[in-house]
Amino acid sequence: MTTPRRRYAARRRSKPTGSPISGEPAFVLVGILRRPHGLQGEVLVSLETDFPERLQPGARLYVGEDHRPVTISKRREHNDGLLLAFEEFPSVEDVEGLRNVPLSAAVADRPPLPAGEYYQHQLLGLEVIEDSGEPLGTLVDILHTGGNEVFVVRPEDGGELLLPAIDQVVRAVDLKAKRMIVHLLPGLRAG
Repeated sequence: MTTPRRRYAARRRSKPTGSPISGEPAFVLVGILRRPHGLQGEVLVSLETDFPERLQPGARLYVGEDHRPVTISKRREHNDGLLLAFEEFPSVEDVEGLRNVPLSAAVADRPPLPAGEYYQHQLLGLEVIEDSGEPLGTLVDILHTGGNEVFVVRPEDGGELLLPAIDQVVRAVDLKAKRMIVHLLPGLRAG
């Protein structure tokens, strides 16, 4: 018999996660197009970005899995999301087929972060090394909990190590070397 946590971990292991280890993705998700609104080609967008201010008229975004380029022509607030209109889709008929379609931005267009902060896709695939020099595995997932985030590290021999994303644990991140140095607090290592 398996526990819900083990079933969740098995599902997580069966899905590809994050960036390919060899490099960053070309696009990042900024929203999901939900449904048409009105007759002028507006679409309700649920936001998936911490930077909604970049979704302004004139901004270049990409629609769908094939990343078709679009340009925002109009933006207005609506409940917990945004209503966006695109130059390429001027009528409600043009946007009718865009329900539940991803809306992405080019990684090259992402806003810079303050020193010491990283985009999630930059961390996925990093080699995680204990401050004593022992390799612990690869960072394969980030869990968002009520408090802090939790890094899921997969050792080469299988299993997983869960590390809280706090300053006492995460000592250094070196994106060029694709490495994260951590300090294991008592009780973090299983067994």
